[in-house]
Amino acid sequence: MKKIILSSILLASTLFSANGYEVYKKNCMSCHVEMMAKSEVVKQFKTLKAPPMLEVSDRLRENIIIKDDDDDVHRYLFVLFVKDYIQNPNLQNSMCHSAALERFGTMPAVKISEDEKQAVAEWLYDRYEGVEFK
Repeated sequence: MKKIILSSILLASTLFSANGYEVYKKNCMSCHVEMMAKSEVVKQFKTLKAPPMLEVSDRLRENIIIKDDDDDVHRYLFVLFVKDYIQNPNLQNSMCHSAALERFGTMPAVKISEDEKQAVAEWLYDRYEGVEFK
C-alpha cells in the first residue's frame, strides 16, 4: 500500500511539474530565438530583441568554470545561475559579450514560479548540450 501511495505521489509531481520548453515558449521566446547560427546573428543583429538561446547557453558554459570535469556539478551551477538571473538580472553578473550588452542591455526580471525557473534552466542546459554556437 505504501508503494502505491508513493508511486502515485511521484507520478502526480511529474505530471504537474513544469516543462522547460513550454516555459521557454511562454516567457522567453518573444525575445530569445531558440536556434540561430552565428552568421545569421551577425546579419540580423540590429533586428534581434535579445541573444539567441543557443548563444546564451554557450556563453554560460564557457564562463561557468569548475576545477574538475564533473558534468553534474557544472550542470548544477549552470541551473543555479540561470534561476537567479531570471529573477535578478544585472549587469555585474551578466555573461554576455560587451557588444550584446551594448545592443540589448540586461533583460528584465521574469516573474515565474520556482518550478518554472528550474524547468527552463534545465531545458537551457540540456537542449544545447553538445551544440556549438558557430
